[in-house]
Amino acid sequence: MATTNHITTIWKGGMAFESTNPSGHPVNIDVAPEDGGAGSGFRPKALMLSGLAGCSGLDVAMLMKKMKLEVDDFRIETIANLTDEHPKYYDKVTIAYHFTGGALNKEKLQRAVDLSVEKYCGVMEMFRRFAELKIETVFHQK
Repeated sequence: MATTNHITTIWKGGMAFESTNPSGHPVNIDVAPEDGGAGSGFRPKALMLSGLAGCSGLDVAMLMKKMKLEVDDFRIETIANLTDEHPKYYDKVTIAYHFTGGALNKEKLQRAVDLSVEKYCGVMEMFRRFAELKIETVFHQK
């Protein structure tokens, strides 16, 4: 049986919306004041990038735990190019995985990133349908 997600998004006045999530936590969505909003929430397209980084990050964190890898800090920098023509969408996205630590196992960390990118992250697969993806892994020794 296919899994479905049901999201309810409610207009809160102006350009603001509140969107439910299967977790039960709401997300506020709004646009910048120069676009007629109050800047009181996430921008919809930027929220897609957070979803991409979060999905892949969860995979990598799970694999780091499973592989018993020592990492002091892990962050993902996601940089996307928005097209000029309407409807504007991301056509190129760079996802950079940054690992910091004193005893980084580079091969295993790279394997964790590769597994997320190539096999586990469904949001990555969705992005692959409309954007050129560039994946970088950066190691910072302490």
